[in-house]
Amino acid sequence: MNTVTLKILFMIAVGAGIGYATNVIAIIMLFRPYKPIKFPLIKWQLHGLIPKRREEIAKSIGETVKNELISMEEINSQLLTDENKRKLVDAIKAKVKTVVAEKTESIPFGLGSVVSNMVDDIVEVELTIFIYDQSEEMINDMTKDIDIGQMVEDKINQFELKKIEDIILKVASRELRHIELLGGILGAFIGLIQGIIVTLI
Repeated sequence: MNTVTLKILFMIAVGAGIGYATNVIAIIMLFRPYKPIKFPLIKWQLHGLIPKRREEIAKSIGETVKNELISMEEINSQLLTDENKRKLVDAIKAKVKTVVAEKTESIPFGLGSVVSNMVDDIVEVELTIFIYDQSEEMINDMTKDIDIGQMVEDKINQFELKKIEDIILKVASRELRHIELLGGILGAFIGLIQGIIVTLI
């Protein structure tokens, strides 16, 4: 193998190494250091991008979830389906029927059963009217002060930075690995071009 080939291969290896290492460091610096490292003489500090902009990122995610993904109105509409209203009526009826049966079991001549059935019919009619007419307004009143976006933002801000890092790496580990490898490939290509240029000069 002649000197020119060795020189080009060397340039390719150096370029690949630099490109790969640069991307690895860049990805690490998305998360690290968690706390800023200050350099007093040059008035500059080293701080991971995500830790540094954590509150902005949390706010942005919260707003996205609230405005683009899910809102309390959508949650309420899922809660207030006819099926759920019917289930609620049936659950309350069953509880009332059990209590009434216990309280009237000592009434003689089968009157307890008559009372129980009367109460059951009243509860069925009145409760159904109430649930179907008032439940939407009640749930909207109870949930009007709930801010999904703020809840998401607060939760993200409560996470330890290590946990945020682990979540992101778990979700995007393959893509981040591809970025690292792409850095090596691009570095190798640049090294090849440089090697060719050097040999031609």
